Amino acid sequence: MEKIHCTAIVLAAGSGKRMGTKVHKQYLELAGKPVLYYSLSAFERAECIDEIILVTGAKEEEYCKREIVEKYQLQKVTNIITGGKERYHSVFSGLSQITESDYTFIHDGARPFLTVEMIARAFEEVKRSKACIMGMPVKDTVKIADAQGYVEHTPPRNRVWMVQTPQVFATQLIKEAYTQLMECENLLITDDAMVVEQMLHYPVKFVEGSYRNIKITTPEDLLIAKAFLEEK
Repeated sequence: MEKIHCTAIVLAAGSGKRMGTKVHKQYLELAGKPVLYYSLSAFERAECIDEIILVTGAKEEEYCKREIVEKYQLQKVTNIITGGKERYHSVFSGLSQITESDYTFIHDGARPFLTVEMIARAFEEVKRSKACIMGMPVKDTVKIADAQGYVEHTPPRNRVWMVQTPQVFATQLIKEAYTQLMECENLLITDDAMVVEQMLHYPVKFVEGSYRNIKITTPEDLLIAKAFLEEK
């Protein structure tokens, strides 16, 4: 049986304005290592992952190569490229680098608590469904507001999930969805699942991630992340 080939696209092109630091959030230190290192390390150790494409901000490729990839001997990082203006431009740039791959994992580099076990769960699901995303059921009641700020609707809590990454797809499926997206204008796209949902109307399955799989966005997130690491 021919081995299934999997690619991970790790996004590290964000500016991190909400963090309020000169250093971009994915390069801030967490227990002596850059935030970005942790998710790259998880993909490096995951048996199903064959290659990693790292998408960085402008003029950050050399820093990532020297201070992260080479320093921590991340052998699966085969390509370091510059991202685009918006997140979906960066994803499209990463997808454009893939020549032969069965499945593609798309992950935010500012989520350092990705684990090998989570990657394996997503891999098993994507082989069945061709499109799946990490997430967790919400703990709080969520309300939908109208344009004036009044409660319009309260969805059943057991149906509401927080969306995380990685988001994983059959490579040809996600490539086709993004190709169609790039021909459109003025679309509000916040994650990769939306591209598949809106462009191809293809169903996307949830896979349980972890409540610790947080995205480092604000100073408070960094404090929480440090607490998680200290506990470990």
